Amino acid sequence: MKLRELAAKIDAKPLSDADIEIKGVGGIDSVQEGYLTFIVSKKLIPQLGASAAVAVIVKEPITEIDIPQIAAENPLLAFARALEVFYVQPHRPEGVMSGAAVADSVRLGRDVTVYPMSLLAEGVIVGDRTVVYPGVFVGKGSSIGKDCIIHPNVTIREGVTIGSRVIIHSGTVIGSDGFGYVFSDGRHHKIPQVGGVIVGDEVEIGASVTIDRATTGNTMIGEGTKIDNLVQIGHNVSIGKHCIIVAQVGIGGSTDIGNYVTLAGQVGIADHVQIEDECIVGAKSGVVGRLQKGVYSGIPVMPHFRWLKVRALYERLPELQKKIREIEKKVGSSEKGGRDD
Repeated sequence: MKLRELAAKIDAKPLSDADIEIKGVGGIDSVQEGYLTFIVSKKLIPQLGASAAVAVIVKEPITEIDIPQIAAENPLLAFARALEVFYVQPHRPEGVMSGAAVADSVRLGRDVTVYPMSLLAEGVIVGDRTVVYPGVFVGKGSSIGKDCIIHPNVTIREGVTIGSRVIIHSGTVIGSDGFGYVFSDGRHHKIPQVGGVIVGDEVEIGASVTIDRATTGNTMIGEGTKIDNLVQIGHNVSIGKHCIIVAQVGIGGSTDIGNYVTLAGQVGIADHVQIEDECIVGAKSGVVGRLQKGVYSGIPVMPHFRWLKVRALYERLPELQKKIREIEKKVGSSEKGGRDD
């Protein structure tokens, strides 16, 4: 494909001769001969010069670069679109394939694909052009919207609603029972979990994620939110729109998370926490109570810059302890009239 043609497809503007042939797309660390790459900083110019790239996506013209450039407002977004052009092929609808178990009451949209070894229970609804890969279970009365991709071995339990253009990766379980018990007479009694889960449009859920159904009502995942692998979301949690939830985050039940929130890896959130819009919580932080808009880190969580000061003190604790002991010894000696025992 000519660079000029590719630029038109990814909303970029040629800055020089764009008749060069582009064979593929790659990151600057792995770009091959004949490939297009991108840079977002002039610091990468030496690395670009040493690479095999024949063209580059930039934000603004860079005079130090001697290969063809195309400009995009967001070079990374343009790069993502270029990857789609070269490597993401449209799925060919296959219908309900032999070996799939589909109940008579299931309603399927147009151009749906259901692969072998999947089971769609009574009353399930699947929207147009959705793909259900092998080993998927969809429970009674659940619905999946249009243009979804449900990867192998996903479990969608009964009473779950999945929006449109949702991607769910392998091993994820949506609608497992919430962790609810009441202690009485020396034992834990299970509280029936009779609610559901609602997942909004354009959500992506990573591999081996667990999203618990609500005790009553619904656990909610807002439109456009992206959830990484190995995340646990408790019952009756509400997550807003366009949030980023990174790997190994654990969210306790009945927590309310606003829009555009970022939770970095291994953040732990207690139950009944409230996190306001646009908060950022750093990796391995422990969250309790309520967070107003801001950046937080630490266990227990605190404003990020305060945590940096605390963290700096940690490394000096042995030195500070030694000084404190020296001061205590001097004070003790002074109280005894300067005499050492």
